[in-house]
Amino acid sequence: MSQPPERSSAGSRGITLFLCGDVMTGRGIDQILPHPSKPHLYEPYLRSALGYVEIAEQATGPIKRPADFAYIWGDALAELERMRPDARIVNLETAVTAAEDAWPGKGIHYRMHPANVPCLAAARIDCCVLANNHVLDWGYSGLAETLETLRGAGIRTAGAGRDGAEAAAPAVLELPGKGRVLVFAFGTESSGVPRDWAAGKGRAGVNFLSDLSARTVDAIALQVRAAKRAGDIVVASIHWGGNWGYHIAQEQRAFAHQLIDAAGVDVVHGHSSHHPKGIEIYRDKLILYGCGDFLNDYEGIRGHESYRPDLALMYFPTLDAATGRLARFAMTPTQIRRFRVNRAPEDGARWLLETLNREGRQFGTRVERQPDNTFLLLWR
Repeated sequence: MSQPPERSSAGSRGITLFLCGDVMTGRGIDQILPHPSKPHLYEPYLRSALGYVEIAEQATGPIKRPADFAYIWGDALAELERMRPDARIVNLETAVTAAEDAWPGKGIHYRMHPANVPCLAAARIDCCVLANNHVLDWGYSGLAETLETLRGAGIRTAGAGRDGAEAAAPAVLELPGKGRVLVFAFGTESSGVPRDWAAGKGRAGVNFLSDLSARTVDAIALQVRAAKRAGDIVVASIHWGGNWGYHIAQEQRAFAHQLIDAAGVDVVHGHSSHHPKGIEIYRDKLILYGCGDFLNDYEGIRGHESYRPDLALMYFPTLDAATGRLARFAMTPTQIRRFRVNRAPEDGARWLLETLNREGRQFGTRVERQPDNTFLLLWR
């Protein structure tokens, strides 16, 4: 297996994206930032978000408080500067609000105070995907404030809105001299998004997929065709599946293939799993079934250690601007420690390499470690 020579670089026609899994800046992480929310929670596990800070500090040592807005990104900032992606897209797994309308009956409620939104600007995030199971944790007023705050900070959003049309509309990222990236975002019940969060006519909420059927693909294809211009790159960002386990349902795989074949999607950006999953290249288009948590406040919480949820990846696909085909795919291994993104230690990088190769075997993909300790994906 080798990467064909013509794929080695997309040259000046290439568009490089930064993608990652869930960015959970609420709850414990919000508490270490300059403007923490009121810490009270309604969880059976803990009643104060400060408890998550204490658990993390018991596990790995003191965390400076307040931390500056750039702190949480840690080593990722230098890597972003080095890789210079054209667009930076994350799944923001929290409401950005001071609202007190906690969604009734929901076990976990994530929020980050709106005054902490500069933490996203510190990493120059272009687009926050919001089609997930935490964006409505603090009710419709919390969603409205989330949308207003992010847009006020100059950050595009996709996957949630004040009605169905706004939730379904793509984020449009203009790349001067290179074209546009369109980000469509979708949430599914399998990832914990409640069905009653679905946006509709005159109803705020999430761009919800009721199923992964051919009819759903057809509906998405109509949306893509209505928005796409020649030369646009289309990303379908999907919150789907459970938090743990490497199995990829055949239904998900078939849906991803159909998005590429019938809907004109160039990248399938899947998330929800708390650990990275196998990577597939289908007809020279990238499919990420699960990216893993990029940043969370789970440090020190026991359980699921075999999945190494502290480890994640920065994904840097370079696409041919004319065709959307994957030209090169680099990844940087990371580790969450003290509520901060760090370069993964040697044992963590090795573990990720072995895991990606084991899980990629079914798709004909494998990863090679580079001299700069990044990974390069090879595919048939």
